Amino acid sequence: MRVDIGNTLDSVADPGLSEDALEALDERVADAHERIERGRADDEFGYTALNLPERADPDAVRWAVEEFDPEAVLTVGIGGSALGAVTLTQALGGDSPVEHYALDNVDPAHTRRVLRDLPLEETVVHAASRSGTTAETLAQFLVVREAMEEAGVDWTEQTVVTTGDEGPLRMLSDRHGLPALDTPVGVPGRFSALSTVGLVPAALQGVDLEGLLAGGQAGADALAGSLHDCPAYAYGAVAQALDERGATTNAMMPYVESLEAFAEWFAQLWAESLGKDGGGQTPVRALGATDQHSQLQLYRAGRRDKLVTFVRPQERPAGPIPETDIDDLAYLGGADLGELLDAEFEATEASLAAAGRPSIRVEIPAVDAHSVGRLLYDMEAACVLAGELQGIETFNQPAVEWGKRAARGLLRGEQTPETELVADKTELVVD
Repeated sequence: MRVDIGNTLDSVADPGLSEDALEALDERVADAHERIERGRADDEFGYTALNLPERADPDAVRWAVEEFDPEAVLTVGIGGSALGAVTLTQALGGDSPVEHYALDNVDPAHTRRVLRDLPLEETVVHAASRSGTTAETLAQFLVVREAMEEAGVDWTEQTVVTTGDEGPLRMLSDRHGLPALDTPVGVPGRFSALSTVGLVPAALQGVDLEGLLAGGQAGADALAGSLHDCPAYAYGAVAQALDERGATTNAMMPYVESLEAFAEWFAQLWAESLGKDGGGQTPVRALGATDQHSQLQLYRAGRRDKLVTFVRPQERPAGPIPETDIDDLAYLGGADLGELLDAEFEATEASLAAAGRPSIRVEIPAVDAHSVGRLLYDMEAACVLAGELQGIETFNQPAVEWGKRAARGLLRGEQTPETELVADKTELVVD
């Protein structure tokens, strides 16, 4: 992976970093790297996620799905239990005959539409929950199971589970003899894409799992004590430093359609990990070139509180544009869609620089297994580093847990501190 931070220097952008500030930041990176390496060596909670590429077992994943030959795979999970899988299949599974669907929200209308469109008799269900107690996942799984039964499908023959050692999903898999994979110990869900949690749908699509993990391992091998030597740390350190200087929003903008879900995955990773103690850069999802026409006006001419992160592949498939006899369109004829998209990207990047707005360019060789594995790993490492520099507990999510307790209490009819606050909501209604 290649990271260009030139457009974050104060000679280009405001907010920006001076050369002296960059060198001072590099000293902080060296200290943070030592802490990260200790956490990895000791398998501390969260830090052990950065060991996943070396430890993940693609053979175990393939064993769990080897009896299946489906037309579709349905992920039932939420947050990190779904976003990583969707990111991998959207990026790499486009040519597979196996379609990947996900139920990662309990909106009943959406659930009904997905189940209506699925060929249930030819669908494998992947139920994923690290705790095995996630209310949304369990509720959706019960709905899916009922739909399969009503369609005359034996759901026990078409379900694979990824979960922890205990909980309802583990009990269910034991009772019915379902193929079951273990979630990695000590790894928060949002850091688990390169593990059993994210790899099952990719395996069913025939994605190169070894290539994915090799890309992740290349990222691990590239970790070093200087941002000048490590693309992941360059990204995480500069993003955090700009956050401290007022760029409190980070717009993740891939210039490739198949990485749109990657921007969603990044949003969870960045928000849930870094939104602590009154701080944390707010991630925004964008897509180039589409959002040049919907968001760029704000990024270029709005408040100076934004960093734009561009992601693009250095190689694209061919997409020739036909010749035309229309004079005003002659410049397009004989060109290529990829060339047009790259021109759009370079123009957008330059327009931000001309307006003094900071941006970072992230480039991967191609949208292939190795490059995507490296991209995900490096963004995880960047996030861990940013958390160290911010001085927060990167791997917990107390605000999320508060909401889960409140929802459970409401569903159970319990009176708890959380449900009392729900009942005490302040109202100022306008009808």
